[in-house]
Amino acid sequence: MLISLLNVLALVTIMLSMGLQVNIQAVLDSVRPARLVLVGMLVNYVVVPAVTLGLLYVFQADPMVSVGFFVLAVCPGAPVGPPITAIAKGNVPWAVALMVILAGLSAFLSPALLGVWLDRVAPDGDWHVDYRAIVRTLLITQMLPLTLGLGIRQWAPKLTEWIAKPVSRLANLLLLALVGLIVAIQHQTLAAIRLKGWAGMSLLFLASLGIGWLFGGRDLPTRKAMALTTTTRNAAVGLVIVTSNFADTPAVTAVVAYALVSTVGALGIALVFGKLAAIQLDNAPVR
Repeated sequence: MLISLLNVLALVTIMLSMGLQVNIQAVLDSVRPARLVLVGMLVNYVVVPAVTLGLLYVFQADPMVSVGFFVLAVCPGAPVGPPITAIAKGNVPWAVALMVILAGLSAFLSPALLGVWLDRVAPDGDWHVDYRAIVRTLLITQMLPLTLGLGIRQWAPKLTEWIAKPVSRLANLLLLALVGLIVAIQHQTLAAIRLKGWAGMSLLFLASLGIGWLFGGRDLPTRKAMALTTTTRNAAVGLVIVTSNFADTPAVTAVVAYALVSTVGALGIALVFGKLAAIQLDNAPVR
Protein backbone atom coordinates (compact mmCIF):
# COMPACT_ATOMS: atom_id res chain seq x y z
CA MET A 1 0.00 0.00 0.00
CA LEU A 2 2.81 2.42 0.93
CA ILE A 3 4.71 1.62 -2.27
CA SER A 4 1.57 2.20 -4.35
CA LEU A 5 0.91 5.56 -2.68
CA LEU A 6 4.50 6.74 -3.04
CA ASN A 7 4.55 5.47 -6.63
CA VAL A 8 1.53 7.61 -7.54
CA LEU A 9 2.93 10.69 -5.75
CA ALA A 10 6.33 10.29 -7.43
CA LEU A 11 4.88 9.79 -10.91
CA VAL A 12 2.48 12.71 -10.62
CA THR A 13 5.25 15.02 -9.39
CA ILE A 14 7.66 13.84 -12.11
CA MET A 15 5.12 14.52 -14.85
CA LEU A 16 4.23 17.93 -13.41
CA SER A 17 7.94 18.78 -13.30
CA MET A 18 8.41 17.73 -16.93
CA GLY A 19 5.48 19.89 -18.02
CA LEU A 20 7.03 22.88 -16.26
CA GLN A 21 10.35 22.38 -18.04
CA VAL A 22 9.22 22.23 -21.69
CA ASN A 23 6.78 24.29 -23.71
CA ILE A 24 3.90 23.02 -25.79
CA GLN A 25 5.34 24.22 -29.10
CA ALA A 26 8.62 22.39 -28.51
CA VAL A 27 6.72 19.15 -27.88
CA LEU A 28 4.61 19.62 -31.02
CA ASP A 29 7.70 20.41 -33.09
CA SER A 30 9.37 17.23 -31.82
CA VAL A 31 6.72 14.95 -33.35
CA ARG A 32 6.89 16.50 -36.81
CA PRO A 33 9.53 14.04 -38.10
CA ALA A 34 6.85 11.38 -38.66
CA ARG A 35 9.45 8.78 -39.64
CA LEU A 36 11.21 8.99 -36.27
CA VAL A 37 7.88 8.75 -34.42
CA LEU A 38 6.98 5.62 -36.38
CA VAL A 39 10.43 4.18 -35.68
CA GLY A 40 9.94 4.85 -31.97
CA MET A 41 6.61 3.02 -32.02
CA LEU A 42 8.08 0.10 -33.99
CA VAL A 43 11.07 -0.20 -31.65
CA ASN A 44 8.97 -0.14 -28.48
CA TYR A 45 6.03 -2.27 -29.56
CA VAL A 46 7.71 -4.76 -31.90
CA VAL A 47 11.49 -4.95 -31.55
CA VAL A 48 11.81 -4.83 -27.73
CA PRO A 49 8.99 -7.40 -27.17
CA ALA A 50 10.56 -9.67 -29.81
CA VAL A 51 13.98 -9.46 -28.13
CA THR A 52 12.33 -10.15 -24.77
CA LEU A 53 10.65 -13.27 -26.12
CA GLY A 54 13.98 -14.42 -27.53
CA LEU A 55 15.80 -13.95 -24.22
CA LEU A 56 13.02 -15.70 -22.29
CA TYR A 57 13.34 -18.64 -24.67
CA VAL A 58 17.13 -18.75 -24.29
CA PHE A 59 17.00 -18.55 -20.48
CA GLN A 60 14.03 -20.95 -20.20
CA ALA A 61 12.47 -18.77 -17.50
CA ASP A 62 9.63 -19.86 -15.25
CA PRO A 63 6.28 -19.19 -17.01
CA MET A 64 5.13 -16.66 -14.41
CA VAL A 65 8.50 -14.87 -14.49
CA SER A 66 8.20 -14.77 -18.28
CA VAL A 67 4.76 -13.22 -17.93
CA GLY A 68 6.13 -10.40 -15.78
CA PHE A 69 8.95 -9.59 -18.17
CA PHE A 70 6.72 -9.73 -21.24
CA VAL A 71 4.09 -7.51 -19.63
CA LEU A 72 6.74 -4.83 -19.10
CA ALA A 73 8.11 -5.37 -22.60
CA VAL A 74 4.76 -4.31 -24.12
CA CYS A 75 4.30 -1.38 -21.70
CA PRO A 76 6.57 1.46 -22.88
CA GLY A 77 6.11 5.16 -22.19
CA ALA A 78 7.59 5.28 -18.69
CA PRO A 79 7.19 8.68 -17.00
CA VAL A 80 10.79 8.50 -15.75
CA GLY A 81 12.06 8.63 -19.36
CA PRO A 82 11.97 12.44 -19.79
CA PRO A 83 13.65 13.35 -16.46
CA ILE A 84 16.37 10.76 -17.06
CA THR A 85 16.79 12.20 -20.57
CA ALA A 86 17.22 15.65 -19.00
CA ILE A 87 20.04 14.30 -16.81
CA ALA A 88 21.70 12.89 -19.95
CA LYS A 89 21.48 16.30 -21.68
CA GLY A 90 19.24 14.70 -24.27
CA ASN A 91 16.28 16.01 -26.27
CA VAL A 92 13.70 16.43 -23.49
CA PRO A 93 10.81 17.71 -25.68
CA TRP A 94 11.25 14.66 -27.94
CA ALA A 95 11.35 12.37 -24.88
CA VAL A 96 8.13 13.95 -23.58
CA ALA A 97 6.43 13.68 -26.97
CA LEU A 98 7.46 10.04 -27.41
CA MET A 99 6.39 9.20 -23.85
CA VAL A 100 2.95 10.75 -24.42
CA ILE A 101 2.48 8.86 -27.69
CA LEU A 102 3.63 5.53 -26.24
CA ALA A 103 1.65 5.93 -23.02
CA GLY A 104 -1.49 6.83 -24.94
CA LEU A 105 -1.13 3.87 -27.29
CA SER A 106 -0.41 1.51 -24.38
CA ALA A 107 -4.06 1.62 -23.35
CA PHE A 108 -4.89 -0.15 -26.63
CA LEU A 109 -1.74 -1.81 -28.00
CA SER A 110 -0.42 -3.36 -24.77
CA PRO A 111 -3.56 -5.46 -24.12
CA ALA A 112 -3.72 -6.37 -27.82
CA LEU A 113 -0.11 -7.60 -27.83
CA LEU A 114 -0.72 -9.51 -24.61
CA GLY A 115 -3.79 -11.11 -26.17
CA VAL A 116 -1.70 -12.35 -29.09
CA TRP A 117 1.42 -13.53 -27.24
CA LEU A 118 0.62 -14.15 -23.58
CA ASP A 119 -1.04 -17.52 -24.23
CA ARG A 120 2.26 -18.67 -25.71
CA VAL A 121 4.28 -17.28 -22.80
CA ALA A 122 1.91 -18.76 -20.16
CA PRO A 123 -0.36 -21.26 -21.97
CA ASP A 124 -2.03 -22.43 -18.76
CA GLY A 125 -2.84 -18.94 -17.47
CA ASP A 126 -6.38 -17.64 -16.96
CA TRP A 127 -6.09 -13.91 -17.33
CA HIS A 128 -7.91 -10.75 -18.35
CA VAL A 129 -6.85 -7.11 -18.68
CA ASP A 130 -8.64 -4.32 -16.83
CA TYR A 131 -8.65 -1.68 -19.58
CA ARG A 132 -10.26 0.95 -17.37
CA ALA A 133 -7.56 0.52 -14.71
CA ILE A 134 -4.83 1.03 -17.32
CA VAL A 135 -6.48 4.16 -18.76
CA ARG A 136 -7.10 5.49 -15.25
CA THR A 137 -3.45 4.95 -14.32
CA LEU A 138 -2.23 6.67 -17.48
CA LEU A 139 -4.56 9.63 -17.03
CA ILE A 140 -4.03 10.22 -13.32
CA THR A 141 -0.30 9.63 -13.06
CA GLN A 142 0.89 10.83 -16.46
CA MET A 143 -1.41 12.79 -18.75
CA LEU A 144 -3.19 15.08 -16.29
CA PRO A 145 -0.13 16.32 -14.35
CA LEU A 146 1.85 16.68 -17.59
CA THR A 147 -0.94 18.73 -19.14
CA LEU A 148 -1.17 20.85 -15.99
CA GLY A 149 2.57 21.54 -16.06
CA LEU A 150 2.51 22.44 -19.76
CA GLY A 151 -0.45 24.74 -19.16
CA ILE A 152 1.21 26.53 -16.24
CA ARG A 153 4.39 27.08 -18.27
CA GLN A 154 2.41 28.36 -21.24
CA TRP A 155 0.02 30.71 -19.47
CA ALA A 156 1.69 31.50 -16.12
CA PRO A 157 5.44 31.91 -16.81
CA LYS A 158 6.08 33.85 -13.60
CA LEU A 159 4.53 31.08 -11.53
CA THR A 160 6.62 28.58 -13.50
CA GLU A 161 9.84 30.39 -12.56
CA TRP A 162 8.83 30.25 -8.91
CA ILE A 163 7.79 26.59 -8.64
CA ALA A 164 9.78 24.76 -11.37
CA LYS A 165 12.94 24.10 -9.34
CA PRO A 166 11.18 23.10 -6.06
CA VAL A 167 8.87 20.71 -7.97
CA SER A 168 11.87 19.22 -9.81
CA ARG A 169 13.74 18.67 -6.54
CA LEU A 170 10.66 17.13 -4.94
CA ALA A 171 10.24 14.80 -7.94
CA ASN A 172 13.85 13.63 -7.62
CA LEU A 173 13.49 13.07 -3.88
CA LEU A 174 10.26 11.10 -4.30
CA LEU A 175 11.83 8.94 -7.01
CA LEU A 176 14.83 8.16 -4.80
CA ALA A 177 12.52 7.47 -1.87
CA LEU A 178 10.41 5.13 -4.02
CA VAL A 179 13.46 3.15 -5.18
CA GLY A 180 14.75 2.96 -1.59
CA LEU A 181 11.38 1.84 -0.26
CA ILE A 182 11.04 -0.87 -2.91
CA VAL A 183 14.50 -2.20 -2.09
CA ALA A 184 13.78 -2.08 1.66
CA ILE A 185 10.41 -3.83 1.46
CA GLN A 186 11.20 -6.24 -1.37
CA HIS A 187 14.81 -7.02 -0.38
CA GLN A 188 14.10 -10.63 0.57
CA THR A 189 12.21 -11.26 -2.66
CA LEU A 190 14.90 -9.53 -4.72
CA ALA A 191 17.64 -11.39 -2.87
CA ALA A 192 15.97 -14.69 -3.79
CA ILE A 193 16.45 -13.99 -7.51
CA ARG A 194 19.21 -16.16 -8.85
CA LEU A 195 22.30 -14.85 -10.64
CA LYS A 196 20.87 -16.22 -13.88
CA GLY A 197 17.85 -13.99 -13.41
CA TRP A 198 19.94 -10.86 -12.85
CA ALA A 199 22.06 -11.76 -15.88
CA GLY A 200 18.93 -12.05 -18.02
CA MET A 201 17.63 -8.70 -16.81
CA SER A 202 20.99 -7.06 -17.50
CA LEU A 203 21.03 -8.45 -21.03
CA LEU A 204 17.50 -7.20 -21.65
CA PHE A 205 18.45 -3.77 -20.32
CA LEU A 206 21.55 -3.55 -22.52
CA ALA A 207 19.67 -4.87 -25.55
CA SER A 208 16.88 -2.27 -25.11
CA LEU A 209 19.44 0.50 -24.65
CA GLY A 210 21.32 -0.59 -27.76
CA ILE A 211 18.15 -0.89 -29.84
CA GLY A 212 17.03 2.60 -28.87
CA TRP A 213 20.48 4.02 -29.62
CA LEU A 214 20.70 2.22 -32.97
CA PHE A 215 17.31 3.53 -34.16
CA GLY A 216 17.63 6.99 -32.60
CA GLY A 217 18.81 8.82 -35.70
CA ARG A 218 21.89 10.99 -36.23
CA ASP A 219 21.10 13.81 -33.81
CA LEU A 220 22.92 12.95 -30.55
CA PRO A 221 20.40 14.49 -28.08
CA THR A 222 17.51 12.74 -29.86
CA ARG A 223 19.45 9.48 -29.94
CA LYS A 224 19.96 9.72 -26.17
CA ALA A 225 16.24 10.35 -25.71
CA MET A 226 15.29 7.35 -27.87
CA ALA A 227 17.75 5.04 -26.09
CA LEU A 228 16.68 6.01 -22.56
CA THR A 229 12.95 6.09 -23.36
CA THR A 230 13.20 2.64 -24.94
CA THR A 231 15.14 1.25 -21.99
CA THR A 232 12.70 2.37 -19.27
CA ARG A 233 9.36 0.57 -19.26
CA ASN A 234 6.08 1.69 -17.70
CA ALA A 235 6.08 -0.15 -14.37
CA ALA A 236 2.88 1.58 -13.23
CA VAL A 237 0.87 0.06 -16.09
CA GLY A 238 2.73 -3.24 -15.81
CA LEU A 239 1.85 -3.54 -12.13
CA VAL A 240 -1.82 -2.81 -12.89
CA ILE A 241 -1.85 -5.77 -15.28
CA VAL A 242 0.05 -8.31 -13.17
CA THR A 243 -1.59 -7.45 -9.84
CA SER A 244 -5.06 -7.79 -11.35
CA ASN A 245 -4.29 -11.05 -13.13
CA PHE A 246 -1.28 -12.70 -11.45
CA ALA A 247 -1.28 -11.40 -7.87
CA ASP A 248 1.09 -13.14 -5.43
CA THR A 249 3.02 -14.83 -8.24
CA PRO A 250 6.59 -14.45 -9.54
CA ALA A 251 5.14 -12.26 -12.31
CA VAL A 252 4.81 -9.39 -9.81
CA THR A 253 8.38 -9.93 -8.59
CA ALA A 254 9.64 -9.91 -12.18
CA VAL A 255 7.93 -6.59 -12.90
CA VAL A 256 9.31 -4.98 -9.73
CA ALA A 257 12.81 -6.36 -10.28
CA TYR A 258 13.15 -5.36 -13.91
CA ALA A 259 11.55 -1.97 -13.33
CA LEU A 260 14.21 -1.39 -10.69
CA VAL A 261 17.03 -2.62 -12.95
CA SER A 262 15.91 -0.56 -15.94
CA THR A 263 15.30 2.63 -13.94
CA VAL A 264 18.53 2.51 -11.92
CA GLY A 265 20.50 1.35 -14.96
CA ALA A 266 19.09 4.12 -17.18
CA LEU A 267 19.82 6.67 -14.47
CA GLY A 268 23.45 5.49 -14.32
CA ILE A 269 23.80 5.69 -18.12
CA ALA A 270 22.19 9.15 -18.09
CA LEU A 271 24.68 10.40 -15.50
CA VAL A 272 27.54 9.19 -17.71
CA PHE A 273 26.01 10.85 -20.79
CA GLY A 274 25.50 14.07 -18.86
CA LYS A 275 29.07 14.07 -17.56
CA LEU A 276 30.47 13.47 -21.05
CA ALA A 277 28.33 16.29 -22.44
CA ALA A 278 29.61 18.64 -19.72
CA ILE A 279 33.24 17.67 -20.49
CA GLN A 280 32.70 18.28 -24.22
CA LEU A 281 31.15 21.67 -23.47
CA ASP A 282 34.08 22.63 -21.23
CA ASN A 283 36.58 21.56 -23.90
CA ALA A 284 34.78 23.27 -26.77
CA PRO A 285 36.86 26.08 -28.33
CA VAL A 286 35.78 29.59 -27.49
CA ARG A 287 34.77 31.57 -30.55
